[in-house]
Amino acid sequence: MPQIDTEVLSSYPPPAAFADAANATSDLYDEAEKDRLAFWGAQAERLSWETPFTDVLDWSDAPFAKWFVGGRLNVAYNCVDRHVEAGHGDRVAIHWVGEPVDDERTITYAQLKDEVCKAANALTELGLVAGDRVAIYMPMVPEAIVAMLACARLGAMHSVVFAGYSASALRARIEDAEAKLVITTDGQFRRGKAVSLKEAVDDAVRESGSERESTVEHVLVVRRTGIDVEWTEGRDLWWHDIVDPASTDHTPEAFDAEHPLFLLYTSGTTGKPKGILHTSGGYLTQSSYTHFNVFDVKPESDVYWCTADIGWITGHTYIVYGPLSNGVTQVVYEGTPASPDEHRHFQVIEKYGVTIYYTAPTLVRTFMKWGRQLPAEHDLSSLRLLGSVGEPINPEAWRWYRMAFGSDETPIVDTWWQTETGSAMISPLPGVTTCKPGSAMRPLPGISAKIVDDDGNQLEPGTDHGEQANGYLVLDKPWPSMLRGIWGDPDRFKETYWSRFAEQGWYFAGDGARYGKDGEIWVLGRIDDVMNISGHRISTAEVESALVGHSGVAEAAVVGATDDQTGQAICAFVILKAHHADTPQEQMVDELRKQVATEISPIARPREIHVVPELPKTRSGKIMRRLLRDVAEGRELGDTSTLVDPSVFEAIRASK
Repeated sequence: MPQIDTEVLSSYPPPAAFADAANATSDLYDEAEKDRLAFWGAQAERLSWETPFTDVLDWSDAPFAKWFVGGRLNVAYNCVDRHVEAGHGDRVAIHWVGEPVDDERTITYAQLKDEVCKAANALTELGLVAGDRVAIYMPMVPEAIVAMLACARLGAMHSVVFAGYSASALRARIEDAEAKLVITTDGQFRRGKAVSLKEAVDDAVRESGSERESTVEHVLVVRRTGIDVEWTEGRDLWWHDIVDPASTDHTPEAFDAEHPLFLLYTSGTTGKPKGILHTSGGYLTQSSYTHFNVFDVKPESDVYWCTADIGWITGHTYIVYGPLSNGVTQVVYEGTPASPDEHRHFQVIEKYGVTIYYTAPTLVRTFMKWGRQLPAEHDLSSLRLLGSVGEPINPEAWRWYRMAFGSDETPIVDTWWQTETGSAMISPLPGVTTCKPGSAMRPLPGISAKIVDDDGNQLEPGTDHGEQANGYLVLDKPWPSMLRGIWGDPDRFKETYWSRFAEQGWYFAGDGARYGKDGEIWVLGRIDDVMNISGHRISTAEVESALVGHSGVAEAAVVGATDDQTGQAICAFVILKAHHADTPQEQMVDELRKQVATEISPIARPREIHVVPELPKTRSGKIMRRLLRDVAEGRELGDTSTLVDPSVFEAIRASK
């Protein structure tokens, strides 16, 4: 596990003026401690329920939870309609900024409601009903958010697939979910160039990996770039032909609090992506509550910007459902941070008067590499709160972020959570918490987490210098936005998340952590075989499978190594088949990088690929990835006594 920066760490209390006006006070902790379920019941009442719930939690079938039992609501109504009905229809919901300069749209809540209603009516005409699954494979365009909300309005489950994923990755997700409809765009802009997306959808639907016929009945396409696309008559439909003419009148139906809202696929250690299932009432309650309190949003005055993509859970919770349920004005940006140049993010903050900015440590470190002069050339004085998400942020980046973006005054909320948790679990409350750079601090009010050893014993506070032993971060009580299972595989759900501490009934998060001297939590990163690359979870098994898919590779082992830019980087060790032994190594490495990018995503492209004669294995045949991580990070090797041939490392080192 990576170790925390050992230099002396300063503490940063909230500014007095911020604390005085903060949404959340220390009373929230007291209320949650006094009666946790009553606390969550009060948070749920922030939403609009057509039928009130009778019980806050049914945990009788643990680990399968039921939150807000008996309650019925419509998620899209809570995100759009009720704000219009409250007289806020003219408030801007989305300032959309396209990647091409000056490609912008402003969408009010009234306009968003009309678009969602039209999309819901159009999808109904296509035969979509509650419980159906819809794959959404789109860049960050407003129609992607409209599509998600339209699905929610109809009770259909959306499965958003990151638009950087390959056709084969999309195909696997479509097939597992048995999606009835795919919504996509003709293409997307990447660094000023229009590239096709529709082509990947065609490949994914056409080349079914199973014997059964594709479940996809229609492909609905948004015209984004204007590039030419192949067209399958009867199956393919243009958004502007189907959605734009539809009626803006649509009455939303209320669904049970436990009605499935969406699937989101995340990497698994077996290589097969897991369809994480989230439901309606509990997910929306905690998403809305955390967004309101962690980000201290003032809907009437704030301009909020989360830089994530809707292909990941951060985009679901803190671009779509959290902000819109709170009636907030937000920026949604389509492009990359350096398009057309490195000033783009700062220009957007300046132009729209962004007040809350939520991004990943990887991007902060990129800004650091570009230099302090970039933010210094722009007026960032509108910023009053900064956020961090996706991976632990190192103290140096935390301090730079506060200094360069916030003039050493703006609070930072460093949030820990996962696809599986649905929304933030551990984070400072910006008007309450005295922060330490690099620490997510403590569980939010209503959340219970602890750090334990192998036997489940809770560890004790240590020091800021790391003398305390590292342990396992567990969640020992259920929470509203928790995942309700893995799609189609309840046994895998129990095995993956609940087996490590089954006796105690705890959810094991997969992350290591330790306590600081004041009891604050320092998350140390993943301890399993899922790597965190710039906040994107990629399993070692997925990358190994892609590498072995090359005709010249006999065997592969992949590990995550610490990387200053991306948090973790992918390092691969491959054994070539005999007939490729004479292939120039540079050529082979280039081919393998392209293979991984094609099979999974450019995000998964390995930083290093080493051609080796052998892999370190135990007598039972298990590859010792722990020792490969030592090699990748240049450390002294750990215990090699269980290896068949410890001398193999001399050959591995020689390959580097």
